[in-house]
Amino acid sequence: MASKVTLRTLNALRERQEPAVFVTAYDYPTATFAERAGVDMILVGDSAAMTMMGLPNTLGVGMDEMIVFVRSVCRAAKRTFVVGDLPFLSYQPSDETAVLNAGRFIATGCDAVKCEGGVRVAPRVRAMVDAGINVMGHLGLTPQNIGQLSGYRVQGKSRAAVDKLVDDALALQEAGAFAILLEAMPAVAAKYVRDHVDILVYGIGAGPHVDGQLVISHDILGNFVGDIAPRFAKQYARVGAQIEEVFRTYAHEVRNASFPAPEHCYPIDPAQEAEIRDCQLHRDTPLVTSDTLARLTASALS
Repeated sequence: MASKVTLRTLNALRERQEPAVFVTAYDYPTATFAERAGVDMILVGDSAAMTMMGLPNTLGVGMDEMIVFVRSVCRAAKRTFVVGDLPFLSYQPSDETAVLNAGRFIATGCDAVKCEGGVRVAPRVRAMVDAGINVMGHLGLTPQNIGQLSGYRVQGKSRAAVDKLVDDALALQEAGAFAILLEAMPAVAAKYVRDHVDILVYGIGAGPHVDGQLVISHDILGNFVGDIAPRFAKQYARVGAQIEEVFRTYAHEVRNASFPAPEHCYPIDPAQEAEIRDCQLHRDTPLVTSDTLARLTASALS
């Protein structure tokens, strides 16, 4: 088994200019497959609200639900570096709230946590780092701020916007974050940010000039149920269509009685089978009920 991926591993990848492979997972099977494939990092994202729970955005998932997803992933990911995504309002209210909820993720098995925002969440990041927790920042398209961003819109499309991103990135670096995730921005903007900080910078829809690429597993597998289809997500398979076809075939075979076939049934000793069938035959023979017996007895005594 390969050695555990740690912060030292991730920094060594950057020094070798080797991009880290970063995917989301929310359950034990997906995390198992990612681990077997040699993925470096797994994000247990609040995107589970949409991918796993069918919600319209990420705002509806809470800590208790995220802990279930994190626990499932951590059971499988023994080598991979696991990042737990702090959901909406799990860190914004206070430093204490942030530390306690981040601590729940770490106690469940995560190697780090992620939170959205720059300058305005830097105090929360510092509090978590001071508590001994690895923190990844998240800038650009930050889904927990979808209302303020007026929807899912590309970020960093002007010099002023990029300068703001750099200010936020530097604030996160100063607060002790070990990495930043940049989402949905032109490649030149992401490179500009990366060149201005000394910590790891990963991208999801932020071009190739970063230290690693994150994708939503449902996007690359082709099994996301919904209308969102990001430009940056390459679909490597159509697992959803395959699952649907399997269910359709199964339903057809059940309805025409071709499943289960004899090969799907457990064998039994012929003598035991004959005894059971004989017992069933006698069971199916009409019996004298207690009411009938009572009437016959009363008639005989009269």
